[in-house]
Amino acid sequence: MLKERTFKLSNGTAIPAVGFGTWKSSPEDAYNSVKTALETGYRHIDTAWIYGNETDVGRAIRDSGVKRESIFLTTKLWSTYHSRVEENLDLSLKQLGVDYLDLYLMHWPVAMNPAGNPPNFPLRPDGTRDLHDYHFTKTWTSMEKLLESGKVRAIGVANFDITNLEILRQTCKITPAVNQVELHPYLQQRKLKAYCAANGIHVTGYSPLGSTGSTVKTELAVLEIAAAHSCDPCAAIVSWGIQSGHSVLPKSVTPSRITNNFEVVNLTKEEMEKIYFLEKGERYCSPPWGVTVFVSCSSIHMILANVTEYSMVMNSHKKAMASV
Repeated sequence: MLKERTFKLSNGTAIPAVGFGTWKSSPEDAYNSVKTALETGYRHIDTAWIYGNETDVGRAIRDSGVKRESIFLTTKLWSTYHSRVEENLDLSLKQLGVDYLDLYLMHWPVAMNPAGNPPNFPLRPDGTRDLHDYHFTKTWTSMEKLLESGKVRAIGVANFDITNLEILRQTCKITPAVNQVELHPYLQQRKLKAYCAANGIHVTGYSPLGSTGSTVKTELAVLEIAAAHSCDPCAAIVSWGIQSGHSVLPKSVTPSRITNNFEVVNLTKEEMEKIYFLEKGERYCSPPWGVTVFVSCSSIHMILANVTEYSMVMNSHKKAMASV
């Protein structure tokens, strides 16, 4: 069945096709929902240090009765820790109460002031984000070293577009195993998925059902597909995601919805095409970083120009360092 399907990562690790997300879940909701999800059959749990619920996610894992080695556990490096990667990882491991992670992701390709105020979302006096002049390629180099520690089994990124992935690939020794991005019928990320597939990067979609206020679940095409399979509309959307070739992270704190989201079905070619045409380029998650994170490029030449410019800067830096 689709819900039992896994995707193979570049390092040989299997990632479950259907995972469970915990973004915006309070500590209590995180505990109850993760425990319910594991009891339902989910085996991929996704959290992040900045969510503030790692302790409760860890407690739910222990109380679920499911063996740790049967669970694919993901958490993420926060933006104020880009220059202190292993420190943030150790904090997450301690809060989760585990010895290792199956996947550790760089949450955003943006670093914030590690000594700013407030500490988790530092701001400048004018109210804008207090960013740190620390390039994500340096952060990635530190993440690569984590693999030698045994504390993580795979590393990846989140919220990276093609431009930033190309920049990262110019200097990385290890290509990200995963790129976790917003992905649903209104934002299908086709060019990004094609790029990732060509470079051995698995794509995981967060907010696969859209976001609060999204009408994707009530689209006529989705309702017709759900009726044809006698399933919930959310199950139809989750199924579309898996059959499109990416893993998904539906999230809910309601037991019945947690169950419904896990009951995936096999869609026909015609049904897949119906959802294909729902694309709107509608993005729900785009924080006010103060720098461009998602570049809309109509031409590959624009992407290559950005990469060329970055390469020139890096080469200049290397020459300067060599002369010191």
